[in-house]
Amino acid sequence: MDFYGFYTGEEFEAYTYLGAHFEGDGVVFRTFAPNALKISVIGDCNEWQETPMYKVYDGNFWECRIPGAQPGMRYKYRIYSESGTFMDHSDPYAFYSDMRPESSSILYRLSDYAFHDSPYLKQQRPESGPINLYEIHAGSWRRPAGDGKPFYTYRELADLLIPYLTENHYNFVEFMPLNEYPCDESWGYQATGFFSPTSRYGSPDDLRYLIDQCHAAGIGVILDFVSVHFAVNDYALYQYDGSSLYEYPHNDVGINEWGSCNFMHSRGETRSFLQSSAYYWLKEFHFDGLRVDAVSNLIYWQGDPGRGENQASIHFIRNMNAGLKQRCPNALLIAEDSSVYPGVTAPVESGGLGFDYKWDLGWMNDTLSYLQADPAGRRQQPGRLAFSMHYFYNERYILPLSHDEVVHGKASILQKMNGDDYEEKFAQARLLYLYMFTHPGKKLNFMGNELGMFREWDEKRELDWNLLEYPKHRALYEFIRRLNRIYLDYGALSGRDYDPAGFEWLDCGNSPYAVFAFLRKSDRQEILTVLNFDDVDLRGYSVTLPGTRQAVLLLDSRDEGRIRPEGSGEEYSFQEHTLTTTLPRYSGQMFLLS
Repeated sequence: MDFYGFYTGEEFEAYTYLGAHFEGDGVVFRTFAPNALKISVIGDCNEWQETPMYKVYDGNFWECRIPGAQPGMRYKYRIYSESGTFMDHSDPYAFYSDMRPESSSILYRLSDYAFHDSPYLKQQRPESGPINLYEIHAGSWRRPAGDGKPFYTYRELADLLIPYLTENHYNFVEFMPLNEYPCDESWGYQATGFFSPTSRYGSPDDLRYLIDQCHAAGIGVILDFVSVHFAVNDYALYQYDGSSLYEYPHNDVGINEWGSCNFMHSRGETRSFLQSSAYYWLKEFHFDGLRVDAVSNLIYWQGDPGRGENQASIHFIRNMNAGLKQRCPNALLIAEDSSVYPGVTAPVESGGLGFDYKWDLGWMNDTLSYLQADPAGRRQQPGRLAFSMHYFYNERYILPLSHDEVVHGKASILQKMNGDDYEEKFAQARLLYLYMFTHPGKKLNFMGNELGMFREWDEKRELDWNLLEYPKHRALYEFIRRLNRIYLDYGALSGRDYDPAGFEWLDCGNSPYAVFAFLRKSDRQEILTVLNFDDVDLRGYSVTLPGTRQAVLLLDSRDEGRIRPEGSGEEYSFQEHTLTTTLPRYSGQMFLLS
């Protein structure tokens, strides 16, 4: 480790020095605790009796060696503060942790797993192309039945999840945080182990196996990464050496809206800790990218633009993204950012933050708000749906219907649809997804949305898979599955996502009805989408398509996933560059043009 780089926030491999490392016939323990009075290692390796650590380098680092320590042994650091009191802490750089509610770190070798994914990693990921993300909470996607186990393991998930992703045409999976965390209800966003995969689902090598198997199936894996804050549990980072080592010393900026501690990014040691964690997941586990949580809370003090920009955190995110790209050029860096801060996906060297993609939370809010409105409200405000294209080319966006939209009283996606009639709710849900998958931008869908769940997501129970026994739910599932396939197969829907020449409005809600039509274009292909968000059946709806010689219906939202034979469909005709079609209420169609 470069000590100067560690202090100045330039280090990306601090975990190779700090933490517990097997050397010879024992383990060397090292920790950074500049304000500690004294520190000892306690654990299985010394029958939980104190083995003193000694100051090394400049006196801010502590070290000791314990012969005979073996993988799987638990340990902690007993850290005495200047007052003489002590707290037993888990290792900030631990590679494995005990199952909650226990909080010990566990000795684990980094190098025992042999990956087999070099063919996948050598593939050149195109700058343009489809990215279809399935967002998942590993503990509640499915749960074991009747055997007393609370969760499937990483290895068991590989057997269950990968066939599902393949059959449903997702080419990426995004896991909500898999770092160690104490409280199931936090979903992993309040972490205690930034180098430790949660033991809820097995060992670190079990997680490596899951990623390895995803790659064998051609599926990329994204990890939710939290760099804004950490859990307040006193055995972890909080007051680690008896002082505010990782957090701010003042609560007005130190404690956030989630009740957790904000990282103090002005400290180089904190930046090196977080950068090393980010690189660790990419290098040691072969994750294909990181979705960085709560970026607006990095940009602005407490996420509030009124309080001004946090320049130290902005510097951190730029430096981290630039450093990760140097080390892992193919890694996808994705910002979950609700702000309008410019240049989030612009290169660092151009003054941007250096992300590859940003969640389009404006599109999500506007679209769901539009679909919650009644048809009269939709007719009066077509700009609410169309507004996304006014700013879309400012950044490189992903369209998310994520876990955040189906919790905390917000209702499930299906329940958000306007009206009380469930037939109409399902029709509007299919229309929503047709719009989403033909709108420019990469795609993200949270697990369970495809089932048409009535209830909000709950981390304590698995998804309502039994819903697939009911025709309406099965139809929505098959429709989204078919959309996923079309999205991957037809380049016009992704190849020019961020090129204004790849999109053209033909009808932007200009008629008396809530109707929209637009083209998606690539060098060799054009796709027309027509959408009727109104409760009125429209017969004889026409759009002019100059230069088009033929129009073939690819998908009709009323078909609920079934494929129409080419040339079928008495509901539409194409003559003299004009396509005329019937658009029943709450329906949409997609045409391949040539």
